Amino acid sequence: MGFKHFKNMAHKAVSMSESNIASRAGRRTWLGSAGRLAAVVALSSGVWVSGAAWAQSKEPLKFGVGMFQPDKNKNDATYTPLAKYLEAKVGRPVQLRTVDTWEGLAKSLANGETDIALLGPWGYVLANNESGAQAIATIQYNGKPEYFAIIVVGPESKAQSLDDLKGKTFAFGDKGSTSGYLIPFHYMQKKGINPDTYFSRVIHTKHQAIEMSVTRGELDAGADFNRNRDTMIDQGLIKASDSRIIWTSDPLPNDAFAVSTELLKDKALVDKITAALLGVEAELKNNPELLPKNYTGFVKKDNSFYKPIRDAGLATGKLVPR
Repeated sequence: MGFKHFKNMAHKAVSMSESNIASRAGRRTWLGSAGRLAAVVALSSGVWVSGAAWAQSKEPLKFGVGMFQPDKNKNDATYTPLAKYLEAKVGRPVQLRTVDTWEGLAKSLANGETDIALLGPWGYVLANNESGAQAIATIQYNGKPEYFAIIVVGPESKAQSLDDLKGKTFAFGDKGSTSGYLIPFHYMQKKGINPDTYFSRVIHTKHQAIEMSVTRGELDAGADFNRNRDTMIDQGLIKASDSRIIWTSDPLPNDAFAVSTELLKDKALVDKITAALLGVEAELKNNPELLPKNYTGFVKKDNSFYKPIRDAGLATGKLVPR
């Protein structure tokens, strides 16, 4: 039987059923409005979908983003174009939500509060370890999927290396940060340094606050990452001359675009999201606001790309395999 013939019969059957039901009970309806719409969509596509399944397919994707910008409002404004782009490409509403700590974003991806997320490498490894969330792409910075952790000191500091910071004040990022915590902590551990006893005072705060505090002389040194420092200089928040880099890590895998374990079950949707991300580089030519300055698109990467971060987590005892 041809599909056109099947569709005509199905429409006729629907009409006859409605007519018969109406004749028996004038105040009843055979289907609610959602059910009618699901039936029409199913018939026109040739595939029957229940009303519940159709409604679920249009539920918003919850998109979690880390605090890459100095404040939440700026962060939301910066990543709204990417959310809208994904919405158009995937054909499903996308709700953007900034989560102000990397650790918090990792937890939200693990517990289902977010479906998709752009998060730091260590945050991703934590989410993967906790729930099996999977990376599908890595963001590129100036055409490369890598970046660097750094340690900065103020312009008046005489320190040339970590060895010169004993007894000084030091700031880490939050404990879900790759460059702000895990990688510098691992470096110190390899040198036999316990931060709690080596420094006179240790605090944990946001990357932007670390740079500001160091440039103002409120802290002697702090951990950050090159992309954040570059962005703050570009935005006029600090001057390059206001701080000095005394340590740079080996290259680190850039921020991961990851999907929750639950979303992974929908392979077709994950494939659509991946394709949309890989199309960002070309789209930037027409829509430069799609990503922040110097970010040049996404490249396809999976969980294996983040092995160096996982290894550092295991070596420091900060990652406990589940």
